Amino acid sequence: MSNAAPPRKAPDQPWRTEGTPPEPTPPPSGRWKVPGGRWGGLVLAALVVFVIANLALSFFNQGNEPTVSYTEFSRQVDDNNVSKIYSKGDAIQGQLKNAQDNPEGDGKYTKFKTQRPSFADDQIWADLAKNNVTVTASPVVQQRSFLSNLLISLAPIVLLVLVWVFVARRMRSGLGGAGGMLGRKAPPKPVELVPGAKRTCFKDVAGIEEVKGELNDVVDFLKNPDAYRRMGAKMPRGVLLTGPPGTGKTLLARAVAGEAGVPFFSASASEFIEMIVGVGASRVRELFAEARKVAPSIIFIDEIDTIGRARGGGAAMGGHDEREQTLNQILTEMDGFSGEEGVIVIAATNRADVLDPALTRPGRFDRIVNVSPPDRGGREAILQIHTRDIPLAPDVDLAQVARTTPGMTGADLANLANEAALLAVKRQQNQVTRTDLSEALEKVQLGAERPLVMPAEERRRTAYHESGHALLGMLQPGADPVRKVTIVPRGRALGVTLSTPEADRYSYTEEYLRGRIIGALGGMAAEHVVFEVITTGSENDLEQVTNIVRGMVGRWGMSERVGRLSALPNDAQQAYGLAAAPGTLDSIDHEMRRIVDECYEEACLKLREHRHQLDALAEALLASETLEEAEAYRIAGIPRMTKEE
Repeated sequence: MSNAAPPRKAPDQPWRTEGTPPEPTPPPSGRWKVPGGRWGGLVLAALVVFVIANLALSFFNQGNEPTVSYTEFSRQVDDNNVSKIYSKGDAIQGQLKNAQDNPEGDGKYTKFKTQRPSFADDQIWADLAKNNVTVTASPVVQQRSFLSNLLISLAPIVLLVLVWVFVARRMRSGLGGAGGMLGRKAPPKPVELVPGAKRTCFKDVAGIEEVKGELNDVVDFLKNPDAYRRMGAKMPRGVLLTGPPGTGKTLLARAVAGEAGVPFFSASASEFIEMIVGVGASRVRELFAEARKVAPSIIFIDEIDTIGRARGGGAAMGGHDEREQTLNQILTEMDGFSGEEGVIVIAATNRADVLDPALTRPGRFDRIVNVSPPDRGGREAILQIHTRDIPLAPDVDLAQVARTTPGMTGADLANLANEAALLAVKRQQNQVTRTDLSEALEKVQLGAERPLVMPAEERRRTAYHESGHALLGMLQPGADPVRKVTIVPRGRALGVTLSTPEADRYSYTEEYLRGRIIGALGGMAAEHVVFEVITTGSENDLEQVTNIVRGMVGRWGMSERVGRLSALPNDAQQAYGLAAAPGTLDSIDHEMRRIVDECYEEACLKLREHRHQLDALAEALLASETLEEAEAYRIAGIPRMTKEE
């Protein structure tokens, strides 16, 4: 069975063959066109240059000798200051022995010209002879010959012709294309690998098995197109990969191409955008034309929301800006697929909600694949891939690392493994240990340690602040377990309490969210209970509380007063409150304050009831600065409730 896709039929629509046009692409409509095409423009430009050059030469050939009055000339002859003259008719050119001030102009002059009046009746010849003035037979000021003037005037035209031929050759060979002098790049080529290197395949991608299942259809089509054609089936013309940053969208596209063994064209959407309108559309034509030449192939466009945003919503003038022209060209090219070329377009974005509807309709990107962060098993598989070349110590348990990293993407886990390897190198170790991975995780999640020396009183307040977070996290039913408590400054924080869930969570109950609010308010409540002060150290805690309670009341229907409706927008870029009436906003504000006040009172009450445990945790933190999970629960005297998955 042949795996090659059938040759593409000659299309009737002109845009389907504009990637490699047999004739120069005409200039965009609305621009001035020169009659006669390219050579007509060349001839017209040559004539303009010739006229300008002749005018310039005639100006410079006039010389810089000033014109003086005949009276001034006679005076210089009488003063015996004229060395030689040349006369043609009544026109006289001359040269002085000594420079003189020009009475009719600025500066001094040596060479001059004048005109003898026709009515003059003087003895100029006698005066010249008396003063030994040489009357020459050649002009005092030499003029260029006609041949010299012709060569000098033709030089700019020759230079212009050479430049024109150079540009025309670049356009013809595809190195420049339309607008080749505006920074155009060479035609896109498949991504080349280092000689001997292996291509990315599905075995190099882990944690997103359900996504690989959807993309297997694309791989099978690229390998066996004849089987699909016999059944009359057509594969999706485009596959849109959506999901948070770092989930492996680009890696998946590479894996599809590597698994199918076809050429892979990769480009970022921002590479199509130029200041000159029309360049981006021309680049799109070239990309699709090159992909068709080596079909079956894959075109991958990263961050397509750069050019694929909904049209008409921006500040573009008249809808003819470069971004919209580029998007229109992509839509046109994808419409040109008949389903038999064997060209699959894969695009990636983390903002699928802002894409133009014409881009995601059936017939273009008609298969949308959501790439989510991996679950626990997926994280373990990803860690195994990224630690294949890293020597691990026997005490390293990747399953335990996966359990303590919920929500982390493939890129985050790759960074975690690399940070652990860097720590091992700094410590001159031969293997990466469990401690290296633990400290690398703290650095990634909490930030690097800061060598900050705090006053004793502030250090004590920080210890109680973090102890309040930790104690309420231990006491609250269903709360995430406390993994570590430290008063070592990290990043912007003076101390950190790390809590992560035992298992991945995909939905949250009202009780769990209230527990998180109580835990976040634990630091402020501890300072209030112990020191009766409120400090600025709770800024980040209050931001977390506000986001949680706003979602509870305005989006998740966890308030009886507001009701079961989504009153606030989910998009963070949309202005707060545009989706709700003023009365609803007042109700939301009232409910948010009520919930937070109730949680704060409960936090203060629990801390007062368990004051001895709070003091014990704070004193232990002041003594050792950092408490691990088991030690923290032991000091607090609270049994560690493990939750089996």
